This record gives sequence, C-alpha cells and structure tokens, in this order.
Amino acid sequence: MARSGVYKSDVKKARDALLALGKHPSLDAVRIELGNTGSKSTIHKYLKELETEDGGVDAKKASISEALQDLVERLSAQLHDESSARIDEVETEAAEKARQHEEALKSSQHASDNLKSQLATQETRLQQELAAHGQTRESLQRESIARHTAEQQVSDLKERLLENENHRRSLEEKHQHAREALEHYRTSVKEQREQDARRHEQQVQQLQAEIRTLNQNAIVKQEEVTRLNQEGARLVADLSHAHKAQREQDDRIRQLEKRIETLQPFEERCRLLEVQTAQQDTLVCNLRSQLADAGKDMHRLHIDSAAAAAKLETQQAVTAELRSYLDKLKPVEIVPEANVRA
Repeated sequence: MARSGVYKSDVKKARDALLALGKHPSLDAVRIELGNTGSKSTIHKYLKELETEDGGVDAKKASISEALQDLVERLSAQLHDESSARIDEVETEAAEKARQHEEALKSSQHASDNLKSQLATQETRLQQELAAHGQTRESLQRESIARHTAEQQVSDLKERLLENENHRRSLEEKHQHAREALEHYRTSVKEQREQDARRHEQQVQQLQAEIRTLNQNAIVKQEEVTRLNQEGARLVADLSHAHKAQREQDDRIRQLEKRIETLQPFEERCRLLEVQTAQQDTLVCNLRSQLADAGKDMHRLHIDSAAAAAKLETQQAVTAELRSYLDKLKPVEIVPEANVRA
C-alpha cells in the first residue's frame, strides 16, 4: 500500500520539475517524480489546488486528450481510493477472522489438553485396574492352589481314616476272636474242672464206700488188711496224683488269666484308637468346614473378578470413545486471504 504523508509543497516541486523538463505533469508522472509515494487522491487534490492557484491557465491550454487523461487519472484515483477502502475493510475482516480462528484454536487446544489429561487419568486408572485385576487373579490362583492342597489333604486324611477304620475293625475282630477263644477256653477249663471234681468226688465216694466195706469186713477179712492197706496206699497215691492234676489245672488257669491280663493293653490300645478316630473325625469335619469357607471365598473372588472385568471393559470403552473424539479434533488451519494490490 502506498505511503501517505505527501505535502502540497512536495507535489508543487515535482510538478515544476516536470514542467521544467518539458513533460506534462500528470498524476502518474508526479507520483513517479515523488518516488512512487503518496496517495493518488491526495496528489490529485494538490494538483487541482495548484491549478486553481495558477488561475486555470494550464487547464484552458490543455488539449482534449489531456482533459480525457486528467479524467481518467481522477477516475483511477477514485477507484484506487475505493479499492484501498475495500482492502482496508477486507484486511480488517481478515484480522478479525484470524483472531477468531486463533481463539477457536486456543479453545480447541485447551479442550484437547483437558481431554489428554482426562485420557492420561483414565489410562492411569486403567493401569491401576489392570494391576488390581492381576492381584485378584494371583489371589484366585493362590486360593485355587490352597483349595487343591486342602482337597489333597482331605483325600489323604480320608485314606488314613479308612486305613485306621480298617485297622480298628481288624483289631476289633482280633479282640473279639481273642475274647471268644478266651471264653471258649474258660468254658472248656471250667467243664474240665467240673469233670475232674465230679470224677474226684466219685473216686472219694468210692473210696469211702470201700472203706466202709473194709471196716465192716475188717474183722472178717483180717487176712486182707495188708492188701487193703496197699490198696489204700495206692488210692492215696492216686488221690495225690489227682490233687497234683488239680494243681496243674489251677496253674493253667492262672496262666490263662495272665494271658487275659496281657490282652488288656490291646483293649486299651483299641480304646485309644477309638479316641484317635474320633479326633480324626473332628479334624475331617473342620477341614470340610474350611473347604466350604474356601469355596465361598473362591466364589466371592470369582464375583470380584467378574466385576473388575466388567469395569475394565467399561474403562476400555470410555478410552476408545475419548481416542475417537481426539482423532476427530484436528487442528484448524487458518488460510490468510491474499492481499489485494492496487
């Protein structure tokens, strides 16, 4: 755009210089003489004033072509002024649009920064949720391992309990057999003792009958006294043998009683095994209760894991929407309007 600030004296000097050179002081010539500075309308105004001051002599002498040229120059100056005004308006509108675009760009950048901050926050929360999900998964694995270990322990205890139960039954059967054998032995010994007692009593009765017979026949059978004495000695010997046999039977009974006493520790051991079996039953019940609690905990962990997975999917959906929105927010390119030249 041409520089303003040309004075009337400058225009007069340029016109006089052109006249001195024998050139016509037209609008363009004067402006070229001024170094292409100054507004054409201003130069045209000053030239008119100078012509008026000179009395219009030059205007009368001007030819028709000069008049037409002057008209063209004035129209050109007016067109230039209108173009300059339009250019100023366009530049003002362009500056306003540029300012609005800058404000819109700053607002978009601010919104983009906010969205980036929200996205970073969401990603941080997502990482935290992933870490929490990983911890939950590790806890679930540990609980699964603990549950498997507990189930294995329960299985082992069940096997041991079954073995102890079989051993207890075997001991009970052995103890029952021992009792039956002992009872049978006691019965047989008692019957044997009764038979021996009856036999001894019969023998004593027989001896007494014979003694009575001998006493009755003592007078008559004096000759048989010696024989009877010998027979009596034999009977006494038999009696002593019978007493000895009785003592042996008593010894055998005492030995059997000692064996019964030796079987009492087995009875104590059976009772101890019964107590241990009851304790193991209680332990199995506790383990079953712990297993049930572990099952409940694992079910709760499954629920927490499902909730964490659902929350993770929600976070991923929100993150995808934010990224899609950020992709749609592209920087606004400001295209400056071209400067209109005169």
